[in-house]
Amino acid sequence: MDDDSRTARWERRMEIPLSVASMVYLASYAVRVLAVGLPRGWLDLCLAVTYATWAVFVVDYTVRWRLSGQGPRFVRTHWLDTIVLLLPLLRPLRVVQIYQRVQDRRGKPRLALQARVMFYAGLSTVLLGFAGSLAVYQQERYAPGATMTTFGDALWWACSTFATVGYGDVVPVTPLGRVIAVGMMAGGLALLGAVTGSFSSWLLQVFAREGDEKPPGV
Repeated sequence: MDDDSRTARWERRMEIPLSVASMVYLASYAVRVLAVGLPRGWLDLCLAVTYATWAVFVVDYTVRWRLSGQGPRFVRTHWLDTIVLLLPLLRPLRVVQIYQRVQDRRGKPRLALQARVMFYAGLSTVLLGFAGSLAVYQQERYAPGATMTTFGDALWWACSTFATVGYGDVVPVTPLGRVIAVGMMAGGLALLGAVTGSFSSWLLQVFAREGDEKPPGV
């Protein structure tokens, strides 16, 4: 059996576990950040779950690296998996990737390319926005001079950041919070560009089809 077949079989087996691990990670992290006054034992349990989900991703990444036989080139060819492994808050985006693989395996996707891009971008925006809000809120809520004192403030900031509006009423003041903000700005621009480009392409196709239609009797 060749390496490609072994890798494909492993990826099929890990689709559901990785999807579940991604959402469990996000849930445990949200509980740790938002559940103020939670008993210490529950906080420790959430932390253990967080590390356990990270271990699942490490095992999956290591196995696929060895099965690929690509060596260091695997890091470049699987850049999303590498980023997800190094930046835990991006793990929920694995759900989008796994959903796409399931659709591809079924044959012809149910949605057109433009609709799929907009759907994936919208789902990515929700997941990344929620995760980014949690991360920034965790860093900012107790910082001196913080304007982001509630999770609602963090969600409002994430929405204005993704929309590239930037009202400036709620801004991160900690160094790590600003680093997260830069990442969310870049993500917001990329997702907005993907949605705008796909919508424009869809409109052009609609107008082109209308232009090709001939009047009755011609």
